[in-house]
Amino acid sequence: MRRLYVDSVGKLHELCSLLRDSRWLAVDTEFMREKTYFPRLCLLQVADQTTAACIDPLTIGDLSPLLDLLYEPACIKVFHAARQDLEIFLNHWDRLPAPIFDTQIAAMLSGLGEQIGYGALVKVLVDVDLEKGHTRTDWCRRPLDADQLAYAYDDVIHLGEVYLRLHARLESLGRLRWLEEDFGSLADRATYRTEPEEAWRRVKGRQVLRGVQRAVLQRLAGWREGEAQSRDRPRRWVLGDEVLIDLARRMPRDLGTLARIRGLEGGAVARWGERLLALIAQGRGAAREDWPEEEGRGPVPSAAEEALADLLSAALRLLAEAQHISPAAVASRGDLTRIACGERAGPLLHGWRRALAGERLLDLAEGRRAMGVVAGQLQILPAIE
Repeated sequence: MRRLYVDSVGKLHELCSLLRDSRWLAVDTEFMREKTYFPRLCLLQVADQTTAACIDPLTIGDLSPLLDLLYEPACIKVFHAARQDLEIFLNHWDRLPAPIFDTQIAAMLSGLGEQIGYGALVKVLVDVDLEKGHTRTDWCRRPLDADQLAYAYDDVIHLGEVYLRLHARLESLGRLRWLEEDFGSLADRATYRTEPEEAWRRVKGRQVLRGVQRAVLQRLAGWREGEAQSRDRPRRWVLGDEVLIDLARRMPRDLGTLARIRGLEGGAVARWGERLLALIAQGRGAAREDWPEEEGRGPVPSAAEEALADLLSAALRLLAEAQHISPAAVASRGDLTRIACGERAGPLLHGWRRALAGERLLDLAEGRRAMGVVAGQLQILPAIE
């Protein structure tokens, strides 16, 4: 495997010539965001079957020749747990590469566990123990030492091997098409959009708030999101979660009361005090029907619906285990309860989850199938005509 450290435009052009005919590229990024809202790209790694490269965006600046390859629709871009890497592409270049293959999602459908880590996946499929000592390194510092570069190279070299093994396994199982919906979602800009009115759902400790307090938090968190983005600073550098919770809980009406909120420094009161009071007043005045609600509570099932959810849970275990997939990767108890209560929406009834289990669970819930014991084994019986 050829290993290249690319820190000039000339080297970048040479690399692109080597990779131009690749049918797939393994891709990884190293970034920092401890002091910023948006992640700062520090290193970009790519590899095919013959060449691995660490590309230094801090010294090159313009990566256009490489981007032409990474946005080439005839080339599959392989990531592991792709969302953070793809967010960097969207933030830096306002485009998402496609098509995408995410080895974490593919591993789940291969029966290798739900949300398996990269190191564990490499060990299972390639029998290599990856170095873990650089997961918290400062990738912005230069020069990078030999150990850091070895860690970065290994990430994409073994990612390519993992991709080839997973692709072959899923092809033999007839499951490659099952991935299309999940991978399509990763390539959709809407997946990475943070709507200000939904920012309150990211605030830790919000569960202590009730009713109108959540409406106040919604206004405060939405304002903080915009402020953090415009200043490119972490949310906590604007106002910490605990401050937002205290403001929403106590709902101060004047600057004097506001200034007594713990963690709200005098400079923050001087800069944002009037704005914060206005946001609190807006939330306090929100109509009851506009108070935001926590997601995931779902319907309250009756005793009969609870029993049906138990039946669906047993059926799901049978279906998932037959395919060597964790039941939790297919559906949660809440998903099953919603089906039992008559809802007909959600991930269980879309894409590969519907193909694997959702259709038959729906048949059970609507009486078109049944469960019974055959030869001492619990089974889902054929469809009732």
